[in-house]
Order: sequence, then structure tokens, then C-alpha cells
Amino acid sequence: MWSPDRRTLLAALLALAGCGLTPVHGPDSPANALFGQVRPSEARTFDDFAFNRRIGERLGPPGGNYDLTYTLRFGAVAQGITPDEVTTRYSLNGTAAFTLTDGAGTVVTQGQVSNFTSFSTTGTTVASLMADMDARERLARMLADQVVTRLLAATAAP
Repeated sequence: MWSPDRRTLLAALLALAGCGLTPVHGPDSPANALFGQVRPSEARTFDDFAFNRRIGERLGPPGGNYDLTYTLRFGAVAQGITPDEVTTRYSLNGTAAFTLTDGAGTVVTQGQVSNFTSFSTTGTTVASLMADMDARERLARMLADQVVTRLLAATAAP
């Protein structure tokens, strides 16, 4: 049975406590300045609406001092193909390029995130269309979560 040396464990804990790390969601975090202060770009597509909704869930209702502009790009790639050359599964790949600017127009942070999901097309036409829509919404939410993580990390960094 494995038994850690308590002195080593204690030394490691003390080293972590003294390194100056603070939680991004902590009460004194500079990232708190983003909550309720980010206005995402106006939604024009279903994907944009899902993205903006998730940004609002994570950072509070839109408004305030920061503008978030972004571009979403999604692309479907056939993954499962039968011997009859019928596609039964698609991989939906997506990217979100984003820029956060303050009220003076100064770029606070920018970057790009990517992710993927997939969906099946083995059901009826309606079921396949709904699976596609659900996958697009899932992907937009995943990308929004990644963007929020980057925004919080950028504002919390010294």
C-alpha cells in the first residue's frame, strides 16, 4: 500500500500556498470586473444566439464597459459512411475568433478557440435536421465556454 511522506506533502502544500495563486472566481479577483459588463456582438444566426446566450449565462446579462466581437465558423465532415456511400454520422468542427475591447476601444484580449462535436443521421429527415441543430447549439455553447475561460484568465493575469 502506498503511504505518502507527510513532510513532503506538507512542503508541497506550503509551496502552493506561497506562490501567489488566487482563484479566478475569488472575491478579490480582477476577473470580477467582467461580470455583467460584456456586450457580445449582435446575434444574426442560430449559432450566434446560442453563443450569446451561453456568454450571458456565464458572465451575466450583457451591458457595461466591454465589447466582445467574434466570428463563428462551423463545418461538417462526413465520418460514418456505409458501403452504399450513405453518410450516417457527421463531425461538426467549429472555431470562434474573438476580441474583447474596453470602452476606449483598447484591445483587452483576443484569440481563437476550436472544438468539435458530432451527430447521427440514421433517423428520419426531421430527426437528422434536429440532430444537426442540437449539435450546432452544443458546439456554440462549448466555444462560448472556452472564450469565457480565456477572457477570465486574461483579466485575472497580472
